[in-house]
Amino acid sequence: MSPDFSAINGTTIQQVIGALLTIVLVCAVATAVICAISWAVSHATGNWQLAGKSRTGLLVALGVAAGAGGGVAWMNWLLTTGSHL
Repeated sequence: MSPDFSAINGTTIQQVIGALLTIVLVCAVATAVICAISWAVSHATGNWQLAGKSRTGLLVALGVAAGAGGGVAWMNWLLTTGSHL
């Protein structure tokens, strides 16, 4: 028994997930760049509240990017394990 990847007409589920993953990674990188710039500027000007929020935003963006990449590896592992059961 294996998953039905042709359930979506005209496209495969891998293409849909790949497109969503690309959007998530582009947004995470854009957020990381914006937060890093904001953190640097706010730290240089002495705005500690904004520096703290920018640091938190940067860490969240890095976590989202790592989670998206790790999600692909986890899903591949689950599909491989599931086909051997």
